[in-house]
Amino acid sequence: MITISLCMIVRNEEEELEKCLSSVKDIADEIVIVDTGSTDRTKEIAAQFTDRILDFKGNDDFSAARNYAFRQATQQYILWLDADDYISDKDRQLFLELKKTLDFEADSITMHYNRAFDEKGNVTSSVRQNRLVRRDRNFQWIGNVHEYLAVWGTIRHSEVSINNSKNKTFTDRNLQMYLKREQAGEVFTARDLYHFANELLDHARYEDAIQNYRKFLEGKQGSVEDNIQACMRLGECYGRLGDKKKRVEALCMTLLFDKPRAGFCCALGGYFLEEKQYENAIYWFTEAIKSGKDENHRGAANQMDYTWNPHLQLCVCYDRMGLFEKANEHNEKALSYHPTHPSMLFNKQYFKTKLGERIEYKPVP
Repeated sequence: MITISLCMIVRNEEEELEKCLSSVKDIADEIVIVDTGSTDRTKEIAAQFTDRILDFKGNDDFSAARNYAFRQATQQYILWLDADDYISDKDRQLFLELKKTLDFEADSITMHYNRAFDEKGNVTSSVRQNRLVRRDRNFQWIGNVHEYLAVWGTIRHSEVSINNSKNKTFTDRNLQMYLKREQAGEVFTARDLYHFANELLDHARYEDAIQNYRKFLEGKQGSVEDNIQACMRLGECYGRLGDKKKRVEALCMTLLFDKPRAGFCCALGGYFLEEKQYENAIYWFTEAIKSGKDENHRGAANQMDYTWNPHLQLCVCYDRMGLFEKANEHNEKALSYHPTHPSMLFNKQYFKTKLGERIEYKPVP
Protein backbone atom coordinates (compact mmCIF):
# COMPACT_ATOMS: atom_id res chain seq x y z
CA MET A 1 0.00 0.00 0.00
CA ILE A 2 1.28 3.44 -0.88
CA THR A 3 1.48 6.27 1.66
CA ILE A 4 0.07 9.74 1.00
CA SER A 5 0.83 13.27 2.15
CA LEU A 6 -2.03 15.74 1.71
CA CYS A 7 -0.57 19.17 0.94
CA MET A 8 -2.77 22.28 0.99
CA ILE A 9 -2.37 26.04 0.91
CA VAL A 10 -5.07 28.00 2.72
CA ARG A 11 -6.09 31.52 3.62
CA ASN A 12 -9.25 32.45 5.53
CA GLU A 13 -10.97 29.13 4.86
CA GLU A 14 -12.87 28.65 8.12
CA GLU A 15 -16.14 28.02 6.25
CA GLU A 16 -14.84 25.16 4.09
CA LEU A 17 -11.77 23.59 5.63
CA GLU A 18 -13.41 21.24 8.14
CA LYS A 19 -15.57 19.61 5.45
CA CYS A 20 -12.54 19.15 3.22
CA LEU A 21 -10.27 17.64 5.87
CA SER A 22 -13.00 15.43 7.32
CA SER A 23 -13.51 13.89 3.88
CA VAL A 24 -9.85 12.98 3.43
CA LYS A 25 -8.52 12.27 6.92
CA ASP A 26 -8.86 8.50 6.47
CA ILE A 27 -6.95 8.62 3.18
CA ALA A 28 -3.96 10.78 4.04
CA ASP A 29 -1.12 9.41 6.19
CA GLU A 30 0.09 12.97 6.70
CA ILE A 31 -1.60 16.36 6.40
CA VAL A 32 0.48 19.45 5.64
CA ILE A 33 -1.30 22.82 5.85
CA VAL A 34 0.49 25.94 4.61
CA ASP A 35 -1.25 29.14 5.66
CA THR A 36 -0.63 32.25 3.56
CA GLY A 37 -2.03 34.82 6.00
CA SER A 38 -5.34 33.77 7.55
CA THR A 39 -7.04 36.17 9.95
CA ASP A 40 -9.98 33.89 10.85
CA ARG A 41 -10.23 30.45 12.52
CA THR A 42 -8.52 28.55 9.68
CA LYS A 43 -5.48 27.47 11.72
CA GLU A 44 -7.64 26.49 14.68
CA ILE A 45 -9.72 24.21 12.45
CA ALA A 46 -6.63 22.76 10.77
CA ALA A 47 -5.17 21.92 14.19
CA GLN A 48 -8.04 19.50 14.77
CA PHE A 49 -6.59 17.32 11.98
CA THR A 50 -2.82 17.91 12.01
CA ASP A 51 0.05 19.53 13.87
CA ARG A 52 1.88 20.24 10.62
CA ILE A 53 0.72 23.82 10.09
CA LEU A 54 3.23 26.23 8.58
CA ASP A 55 3.18 29.90 7.59
CA PHE A 56 4.21 31.18 4.19
CA LYS A 57 4.80 34.80 3.21
CA GLY A 58 4.28 35.87 -0.37
CA ASN A 59 0.57 35.88 -1.03
CA ASP A 60 0.92 36.90 -4.69
CA ASP A 61 2.59 33.68 -5.83
CA PHE A 62 0.42 30.60 -5.48
CA SER A 63 2.98 28.29 -7.10
CA ALA A 64 5.65 29.29 -4.60
CA ALA A 65 3.27 28.47 -1.75
CA ARG A 66 2.24 25.12 -3.25
CA ASN A 67 5.86 24.16 -3.96
CA TYR A 68 6.76 25.03 -0.37
CA ALA A 69 3.93 22.78 0.84
CA PHE A 70 5.13 19.93 -1.41
CA ARG A 71 8.64 20.24 0.02
CA GLN A 72 7.27 19.54 3.50
CA ALA A 73 5.80 16.16 2.47
CA THR A 74 7.45 12.98 3.75
CA GLN A 75 5.25 10.20 2.31
CA GLN A 76 5.55 8.35 -1.02
CA TYR A 77 2.79 10.24 -2.84
CA ILE A 78 1.40 13.77 -2.57
CA LEU A 79 -2.29 14.59 -2.89
CA TRP A 80 -3.28 18.22 -3.34
CA LEU A 81 -6.66 19.77 -2.60
CA ASP A 82 -8.10 23.26 -2.24
CA ALA A 83 -10.06 24.09 0.90
CA ASP A 84 -13.38 24.08 -0.98
CA ASP A 85 -12.75 20.59 -2.38
CA TYR A 86 -14.09 17.44 -0.77
CA ILE A 87 -14.36 13.71 -1.41
CA SER A 88 -17.75 11.97 -1.26
CA ASP A 89 -18.31 8.74 0.67
CA LYS A 90 -18.43 6.75 -2.56
CA ASP A 91 -15.21 8.26 -3.89
CA ARG A 92 -13.50 7.84 -0.53
CA GLN A 93 -13.97 4.10 -0.89
CA LEU A 94 -12.65 4.21 -4.46
CA PHE A 95 -9.64 6.21 -3.24
CA LEU A 96 -8.89 3.75 -0.43
CA GLU A 97 -9.03 0.91 -2.93
CA LEU A 98 -6.70 2.83 -5.25
CA LYS A 99 -4.32 3.35 -2.34
CA LYS A 100 -4.20 -0.41 -1.72
CA THR A 101 -3.72 -1.47 -5.35
CA LEU A 102 -1.64 1.31 -6.96
CA ASP A 103 1.78 0.14 -8.07
CA PHE A 104 4.72 2.41 -7.42
CA GLU A 105 5.42 2.76 -11.15
CA ALA A 106 2.77 5.46 -11.51
CA ASP A 107 4.23 8.97 -11.50
CA SER A 108 0.88 10.75 -11.52
CA ILE A 109 -2.75 9.72 -11.14
CA THR A 110 -5.53 11.79 -12.66
CA MET A 111 -8.94 12.14 -11.07
CA HIS A 112 -12.24 13.66 -12.13
CA TYR A 113 -12.67 17.17 -10.80
CA ASN A 114 -16.40 17.88 -10.58
CA ARG A 115 -16.86 21.64 -10.71
CA ALA A 116 -20.61 22.13 -11.00
CA PHE A 117 -23.79 20.29 -10.02
CA ASP A 118 -27.52 20.65 -10.51
CA GLU A 119 -29.90 20.98 -7.55
CA LYS A 120 -30.12 17.19 -7.25
CA GLY A 121 -26.37 16.80 -7.01
CA ASN A 122 -25.82 15.49 -10.53
CA VAL A 123 -22.51 16.54 -12.06
CA THR A 124 -22.89 19.13 -14.83
CA SER A 125 -19.25 20.13 -15.41
CA SER A 126 -16.12 18.03 -14.91
CA VAL A 127 -12.47 17.95 -15.95
CA ARG A 128 -9.54 15.56 -15.32
CA GLN A 129 -6.61 16.78 -13.23
CA ASN A 130 -3.33 15.34 -11.99
CA ARG A 131 -4.14 15.04 -8.28
CA LEU A 132 -1.85 12.37 -6.83
CA VAL A 133 1.88 12.45 -7.67
CA ARG A 134 5.05 10.70 -6.59
CA ARG A 135 6.99 12.82 -4.11
CA ASP A 136 10.41 11.69 -5.36
CA ARG A 137 9.67 13.06 -8.84
CA ASN A 138 9.85 16.60 -7.41
CA PHE A 139 7.14 17.89 -9.73
CA GLN A 140 6.81 21.68 -9.61
CA TRP A 141 3.92 24.09 -9.67
CA ILE A 142 4.24 26.82 -12.30
CA GLY A 143 2.57 30.24 -12.54
CA ASN A 144 1.88 32.96 -9.97
CA VAL A 145 -1.88 32.64 -10.46
CA HIS A 146 -3.99 29.94 -12.13
CA GLU A 147 -0.99 27.75 -11.42
CA TYR A 148 -0.58 24.25 -12.81
CA LEU A 149 1.37 21.17 -11.79
CA ALA A 150 3.90 20.14 -14.46
CA VAL A 151 4.05 16.33 -14.54
CA TRP A 152 5.54 13.73 -16.85
CA GLY A 153 6.26 10.02 -16.95
CA THR A 154 3.76 7.24 -16.32
CA ILE A 155 0.30 8.72 -15.85
CA ARG A 156 -2.63 6.58 -14.72
CA HIS A 157 -6.30 7.56 -14.95
CA SER A 158 -8.48 6.68 -11.97
CA GLU A 159 -12.25 6.78 -11.48
CA VAL A 160 -11.94 8.75 -8.24
CA SER A 161 -13.70 12.11 -8.21
CA ILE A 162 -12.89 15.27 -6.29
CA ASN A 163 -15.85 17.61 -5.79
CA ASN A 164 -15.74 21.39 -5.54
CA SER A 165 -18.27 23.11 -3.32
CA LYS A 166 -18.10 26.47 -5.18
CA ASN A 167 -18.98 28.51 -2.11
CA LYS A 168 -16.21 31.09 -2.36
CA THR A 169 -17.09 34.76 -2.71
CA PHE A 170 -16.43 36.14 -6.19
CA THR A 171 -13.57 38.66 -6.08
CA ASP A 172 -11.23 40.45 -8.47
CA ARG A 173 -8.14 39.22 -6.63
CA ASN A 174 -6.74 37.21 -9.53
CA LEU A 175 -7.49 39.98 -12.00
CA GLN A 176 -5.65 42.52 -9.85
CA MET A 177 -2.65 40.19 -9.68
CA TYR A 178 -2.54 39.99 -13.47
CA LEU A 179 -2.97 43.76 -13.87
CA LYS A 180 -0.12 44.35 -11.42
CA ARG A 181 2.15 42.06 -13.44
CA GLU A 182 1.07 43.71 -16.71
CA GLN A 183 1.79 47.18 -15.33
CA ALA A 184 5.23 45.98 -14.25
CA GLY A 185 5.96 45.15 -17.89
CA GLU A 186 6.05 41.39 -17.46
CA VAL A 187 5.89 39.34 -20.66
CA PHE A 188 3.06 36.86 -20.25
CA THR A 189 3.28 33.22 -21.23
CA ALA A 190 0.55 31.72 -23.41
CA ARG A 191 -1.08 30.28 -20.29
CA ASP A 192 -1.01 33.69 -18.59
CA LEU A 193 -2.61 35.36 -21.62
CA TYR A 194 -5.39 32.79 -21.64
CA HIS A 195 -6.22 33.08 -17.95
CA PHE A 196 -5.79 36.86 -17.93
CA ALA A 197 -8.35 37.03 -20.76
CA ASN A 198 -10.69 34.79 -18.76
CA GLU A 199 -10.45 37.10 -15.75
CA LEU A 200 -11.15 40.13 -17.95
CA LEU A 201 -14.20 38.41 -19.44
CA ASP A 202 -15.48 37.46 -15.98
CA HIS A 203 -15.28 41.12 -14.98
CA ALA A 204 -17.03 42.37 -18.15
CA ARG A 205 -13.92 44.00 -19.62
CA TYR A 206 -14.75 42.63 -23.05
CA GLU A 207 -12.46 44.74 -25.26
CA ASP A 208 -9.45 43.92 -23.09
CA ALA A 209 -10.43 40.25 -23.02
CA ILE A 210 -10.65 40.19 -26.82
CA GLN A 211 -7.18 41.66 -27.11
CA ASN A 212 -5.67 38.99 -24.86
CA TYR A 213 -7.59 36.08 -26.41
CA ARG A 214 -6.29 37.25 -29.81
CA LYS A 215 -2.72 37.42 -28.51
CA PHE A 216 -3.06 33.96 -27.05
CA LEU A 217 -4.42 32.41 -30.26
CA GLU A 218 -1.93 34.22 -32.50
CA GLY A 219 0.95 32.88 -30.41
CA LYS A 220 -0.04 29.28 -31.30
CA GLN A 221 1.40 27.98 -28.03
CA GLY A 222 -1.79 26.88 -26.30
CA SER A 223 -3.20 23.39 -25.90
CA VAL A 224 -6.06 22.21 -28.10
CA GLU A 225 -8.47 22.50 -25.17
CA ASP A 226 -7.40 26.04 -24.28
CA ASN A 227 -7.51 27.09 -27.94
CA ILE A 228 -11.07 25.84 -28.28
CA GLN A 229 -12.18 27.55 -25.08
CA ALA A 230 -10.45 30.78 -26.12
CA CYS A 231 -12.42 30.79 -29.39
CA MET A 232 -15.68 30.11 -27.56
CA ARG A 233 -15.06 32.87 -25.06
CA LEU A 234 -13.88 35.24 -27.75
CA GLY A 235 -17.23 34.66 -29.42
CA GLU A 236 -18.96 35.41 -26.12
CA CYS A 237 -17.09 38.72 -25.86
CA TYR A 238 -18.15 39.78 -29.34
CA GLY A 239 -21.70 38.70 -28.55
CA ARG A 240 -21.71 40.88 -25.43
CA LEU A 241 -20.55 43.80 -27.56
CA GLY A 242 -23.23 43.17 -30.21
CA ASP A 243 -20.83 42.27 -33.03
CA LYS A 244 -22.72 39.38 -34.65
CA LYS A 245 -20.33 38.75 -37.52
CA LYS A 246 -17.23 38.50 -35.36
CA ARG A 247 -19.14 36.41 -32.81
CA VAL A 248 -19.85 33.72 -35.41
CA GLU A 249 -16.34 33.96 -36.86
CA ALA A 250 -14.81 33.40 -33.42
CA LEU A 251 -17.05 30.41 -32.72
CA CYS A 252 -16.18 28.82 -36.04
CA MET A 253 -12.47 29.17 -35.28
CA THR A 254 -12.91 26.20 -32.92
CA LEU A 255 -13.14 24.02 -36.03
CA LEU A 256 -9.46 24.69 -36.68
CA PHE A 257 -8.66 22.56 -33.65
CA ASP A 258 -11.20 19.73 -33.56
CA LYS A 259 -14.49 18.45 -34.93
CA PRO A 260 -17.67 20.28 -33.80
CA ARG A 261 -18.27 19.75 -30.11
CA ALA A 262 -21.55 20.05 -28.26
CA GLY A 263 -20.68 23.43 -26.74
CA PHE A 264 -19.90 24.90 -30.16
CA CYS A 265 -23.09 23.45 -31.64
CA CYS A 266 -25.20 24.97 -28.85
CA ALA A 267 -23.50 28.34 -29.17
CA LEU A 268 -24.06 28.47 -32.93
CA GLY A 269 -27.61 27.21 -32.51
CA GLY A 270 -28.18 29.98 -29.99
CA TYR A 271 -27.01 32.56 -32.50
CA PHE A 272 -29.44 31.33 -35.17
CA LEU A 273 -32.25 31.16 -32.61
CA GLU A 274 -31.66 34.81 -31.72
CA GLU A 275 -31.73 35.64 -35.43
CA LYS A 276 -35.03 33.73 -35.80
CA GLN A 277 -33.42 31.38 -38.30
CA TYR A 278 -35.13 28.40 -36.76
CA GLU A 279 -34.23 25.73 -39.31
CA ASN A 280 -30.54 26.53 -38.92
CA ALA A 281 -30.90 26.61 -35.14
CA ILE A 282 -32.63 23.22 -35.18
CA TYR A 283 -29.79 21.74 -37.22
CA TRP A 284 -27.10 22.82 -34.75
CA PHE A 285 -29.01 21.91 -31.58
CA THR A 286 -29.63 18.47 -33.09
CA GLU A 287 -25.92 18.16 -33.83
CA ALA A 288 -25.18 19.02 -30.19
CA ILE A 289 -27.30 16.05 -29.09
CA LYS A 290 -25.65 13.76 -31.63
CA SER A 291 -22.14 14.76 -30.60
CA GLY A 292 -22.65 13.65 -27.00
CA LYS A 293 -19.79 13.49 -24.53
CA ASP A 294 -16.31 13.26 -26.03
CA GLU A 295 -14.36 10.74 -23.95
CA ASN A 296 -11.13 11.41 -25.85
CA HIS A 297 -10.23 14.79 -24.39
CA ARG A 298 -9.44 15.95 -20.87
CA GLY A 299 -10.93 19.41 -21.22
CA ALA A 300 -13.94 20.66 -19.29
CA ALA A 301 -17.14 18.84 -20.23
CA ASN A 302 -20.43 20.64 -19.68
CA GLN A 303 -23.10 17.98 -19.68
CA MET A 304 -25.95 20.41 -20.29
CA ASP A 305 -24.55 21.03 -23.79
CA TYR A 306 -25.44 17.52 -24.95
CA THR A 307 -28.31 16.61 -22.60
CA TRP A 308 -31.17 18.87 -21.53
CA ASN A 309 -30.16 22.26 -22.96
CA PRO A 310 -30.30 21.45 -26.72
CA HIS A 311 -33.66 19.73 -26.19
CA LEU A 312 -34.97 22.81 -24.38
CA GLN A 313 -33.78 25.04 -27.22
CA LEU A 314 -35.35 22.72 -29.80
CA CYS A 315 -38.58 23.06 -27.85
CA VAL A 316 -38.34 26.84 -28.25
CA CYS A 317 -37.59 26.58 -31.98
CA TYR A 318 -40.49 24.24 -32.74
CA ASP A 319 -42.86 26.27 -30.59
CA ARG A 320 -42.06 29.44 -32.51
CA MET A 321 -42.62 27.56 -35.75
CA GLY A 322 -46.06 26.48 -34.52
CA LEU A 323 -45.06 22.81 -34.31
CA PHE A 324 -46.34 22.40 -30.77
CA GLU A 325 -46.39 18.61 -30.57
CA LYS A 326 -42.75 18.45 -31.65
CA ALA A 327 -41.90 21.19 -29.19
CA ASN A 328 -43.62 19.28 -26.40
CA GLU A 329 -41.68 16.11 -27.21
CA HIS A 330 -38.37 17.91 -26.79
CA ASN A 331 -39.52 19.59 -23.59
CA GLU A 332 -40.36 16.15 -22.18
CA LYS A 333 -36.94 14.86 -23.16
CA ALA A 334 -35.30 17.87 -21.50
CA LEU A 335 -37.33 17.15 -18.34
CA SER A 336 -36.07 13.57 -18.30
CA TYR A 337 -32.58 14.99 -17.72
CA HIS A 338 -33.59 17.87 -15.45
CA PRO A 339 -37.00 17.12 -13.89
CA THR A 340 -37.15 20.23 -11.66
CA HIS A 341 -36.10 22.92 -14.16
CA PRO A 342 -38.62 25.77 -13.77
CA SER A 343 -38.74 26.68 -17.48
CA MET A 344 -39.45 23.11 -18.48
CA LEU A 345 -42.13 22.72 -15.83
CA PHE A 346 -43.75 25.93 -17.06
CA ASN A 347 -43.56 24.59 -20.62
CA LYS A 348 -45.23 21.36 -19.53
CA GLN A 349 -48.29 23.27 -18.32
CA TYR A 350 -48.18 25.52 -21.38
CA PHE A 351 -48.33 22.55 -23.76
CA LYS A 352 -51.01 20.88 -21.67
CA THR A 353 -53.16 23.95 -22.25
CA LYS A 354 -52.09 24.31 -25.86
CA LEU A 355 -52.57 20.73 -26.96
CA GLY A 356 -55.25 19.49 -24.60
CA GLU A 357 -56.16 15.87 -25.23
CA ARG A 358 -53.82 15.69 -28.22
CA ILE A 359 -50.80 15.78 -25.94
CA GLU A 360 -48.71 12.63 -25.98
CA TYR A 361 -45.65 12.26 -23.80
CA LYS A 362 -43.50 10.28 -26.15
CA PRO A 363 -39.78 10.57 -25.48
CA VAL A 364 -37.63 11.88 -28.30
CA PRO A 365 -35.24 9.11 -29.39
